[in-house]
Amino acid sequence: MKEIFERRSIRKYQDKPVDDESIKKLLRAAMYAPSAGNEHPWHFILIKNRERLNEITTIHPYTQMLKEAPLAIMVCADTSNVKYDGAYWVQDCSAAVQNILLEGQHLGLGTCWCGVYPRESLVKPVRDLFELPDHIEPVAIIAVGYPAEERQVKERYKEDRVHNETW
Repeated sequence: MKEIFERRSIRKYQDKPVDDESIKKLLRAAMYAPSAGNEHPWHFILIKNRERLNEITTIHPYTQMLKEAPLAIMVCADTSNVKYDGAYWVQDCSAAVQNILLEGQHLGLGTCWCGVYPRESLVKPVRDLFELPDHIEPVAIIAVGYPAEERQVKERYKEDRVHNETW
C-alpha cells in the first residue's frame, strides 16, 4: 500500500524508454480497475512518437511534461454500449487511470494524470488529433517515464474532512 502514500505527479523525466513489459503491467493494472456493472468501457492509446507527444502539448496546456516523457497513455471510453444510461464510464476510466498511476509507482516509474474530459476545449482537439470515432471519449492522458525529479511526500489526511453520520 506504500504506493498510495508515495505516489506524486512527476513532470520531469529521464531520457530513457519504458520497456514493453512495464507497459503491459501498467495496462493490466488498468484493466483490473473496478467497473460499474462490469462494463469495462476503457481503451488505451500508447503514444511514443516524439512528434506526436510534442503535438499534444500544443493543444493541451497542462501536458508540457510530455516534451520529456518517453510515453503517454491515453485512456478513452467506448460509450457505444454502456449500461445505466452512461452514468458511470467516467468513474470506471478514472479508476483505470488511478491503477496505472499506482502500478507506475510500484515499477519505479513516474506518472502525471492530465485530464481531458469533460472540457470540450480539450476533448475536441484531442479527438481530432487521434482521429477518434464519435463513440470514443478521451478521458485522460498520462505521462509515463523514469523520474528525473523527486517530489516531497506531505501528509494529506485531514480530520476536518471526515463527517460521521451527517454533515
